[in-house]
Amino acid sequence: MCDHDGRFYRNFSRRSFLKATTAAAATVALPAHLAGLLMPTPAFAATTIKATHGSGFCNMGIFLAKERELAKADGVDLDFVVTPSNTEITTMFGAGLVDMSMIPYSNFLALHDAGAPVKIVAGGGVQGCIIIAKEDIKSAKDLKAMNFGTFQADTLELLPYDYLKKAGLSFKDINVKYLDMTPEMAQAFLAGALDAICIVEPYATQCVSGRKGASVLSDGTDLYGPGYSDCVLAVRTPLLKKNPAAVKAIIKALFVAQSGAEKDKESALKDTVGKYYKTAMSDAVNAASKQPLCVDQRNMAQFILDRGVSMKELGYIKRLPDKSAFDWSVLEAVIAENKELYDGLKWKSAA
Repeated sequence: MCDHDGRFYRNFSRRSFLKATTAAAATVALPAHLAGLLMPTPAFAATTIKATHGSGFCNMGIFLAKERELAKADGVDLDFVVTPSNTEITTMFGAGLVDMSMIPYSNFLALHDAGAPVKIVAGGGVQGCIIIAKEDIKSAKDLKAMNFGTFQADTLELLPYDYLKKAGLSFKDINVKYLDMTPEMAQAFLAGALDAICIVEPYATQCVSGRKGASVLSDGTDLYGPGYSDCVLAVRTPLLKKNPAAVKAIIKALFVAQSGAEKDKESALKDTVGKYYKTAMSDAVNAASKQPLCVDQRNMAQFILDRGVSMKELGYIKRLPDKSAFDWSVLEAVIAENKELYDGLKWKSAA
């Protein structure tokens, strides 16, 4: 399915992804360049929480929690383990080499299906998955035989899959190119190596503004409705059982970060653009409202479960997920103890 030109693309098969996911669920050793980044003891034994993250605006909450040390008042330090690819984010989390991850719900579902002891405990961001195409592509049918960039088992793969399916098409009608990281995919599109992509903000805005004639085919709301989930906060079950207070501190920090971003987006962008987002500030400002933070995603649980149908059709999972994927108890405790903070949020669940 995938070509390789030595620069942008890599070979990929769902069998290899499933093999890596299953191995991660069984807790395997990682290559030395990753294992060397990790402490030899589980982080739940101390006050430091090790986490992986993605690259979109849905991660802004955890970036702000880190930069502003928002969990420190509750005795918790957040430590990021930087990975060279999206696949290794999933692998490290599934293998238990980090405690938590801000991760696309789709990657989580693959780990959950493989038997990894992980739970979704909160949300990250909503919306912001964008299908962008070059100047002469205006509809799903125009994508036929075009080079389309995305990530494996990602929400950015599910959206184009569902988009094509709604139009009576499939991945067999396009040339899917799987990439490793978001900035890489953006540069491939801007360089003309890809005809269309599915990408998150603020890189979607960067791609539209940076390539003449580029336009948005779907922002996800046309398929899923407003406020659809993208990334979630998932934690290892051992951490949740042994140190729920640490998980509680991180979720509270995410709520504080969301509140701060909603009240002062400019400050939030200044703290994250450049270090975490490799885009111009002007693109980030234009994209700021398209992928808002939403920590309380209890009302998105059924949406996430429903996406399991597409995940199964794509071959990433064998069984449809159920409510055992979630544990909202710590989030609900944080809400109960911080009513004023919660009530002041713009984006939150109706549950």
